[in-house]
Amino acid sequence: MEFERGTKGTSARALRHWHWRVRPASMAPYSTDATGVEIMLKGLRGKVAIVTGAARGIGSATVRALADEGAAVVATDVLDDEGDALARDLCAEGANVRYAHLDVSSEEQWRAVVDRTVAELGHVDVLVNNAGIGTMEDVEQETRAGWDRLIAINQTGVWLGMKAVIPGMKANGGGSIVNLSSIFGAVGGFGSSIAYHASKGAVRLMTKNAAIRYAKEGVRVNSVHPGFIDTPMLAAVKGTPFEQTMVDGTPMGRLGRPDEIAGVIAFLASDAASYMTGSEVYVDGGWTAQ
Repeated sequence: MEFERGTKGTSARALRHWHWRVRPASMAPYSTDATGVEIMLKGLRGKVAIVTGAARGIGSATVRALADEGAAVVATDVLDDEGDALARDLCAEGANVRYAHLDVSSEEQWRAVVDRTVAELGHVDVLVNNAGIGTMEDVEQETRAGWDRLIAINQTGVWLGMKAVIPGMKANGGGSIVNLSSIFGAVGGFGSSIAYHASKGAVRLMTKNAAIRYAKEGVRVNSVHPGFIDTPMLAAVKGTPFEQTMVDGTPMGRLGRPDEIAGVIAFLASDAASYMTGSEVYVDGGWTAQ
């Protein structure tokens, strides 16, 4: 069984598939509070962000959250129709969002996306490494091909993303990188998903390593560790006993929502988190507190 979020395959068209959808400069970002009053948001005004795995789930919620905070967002994925529709819909609401094809396991495609972003928008201030896949296989069941594919996307893709944006962030005086790990990057879970655990554990420590290396150069690197979130990645287990096991094992007694993760990502991306680097933030309904 395999679940996916935002990456698969490599195509020559990747370097050509770039749809720019621009919010008019006169349209400021806004949000609405519980009373229906529009509130101007400035946390990421003037910032440029790249989000991977952006077409669905946590990725699409993150694109919306960053755009609501005033960022210009380059949403990337391999699900081109869905990614393009997301950019189109958000721009119709007044956001400043573009879509670009990106297979995160391709260094060439990373260079192309970052170069184009800098050419069109001037700089990259925020990177959200969200793209990933997950498998259920345990130590004996996993195959070499399955292992290599998952590591290429979940682990190598995060490294390639950081490698692509950090030189520019250093030159511009800093930036913020948010890497999506998991509760399964810190604990053994159910004894399955060996490759997924390995990759997310690696993301956790890669984050800390990069945070130490670039702290004095103004580049902050933090990781977010979601629990069980109601996204397409869990579609295969919806309505099954396994879903109930996840809910029952979560102290809050429910699955999380993508926007509950996206809000934390937006905070870490902003200057409100200016003294945070190397941190691991768990958004899991209390699962890892047990």
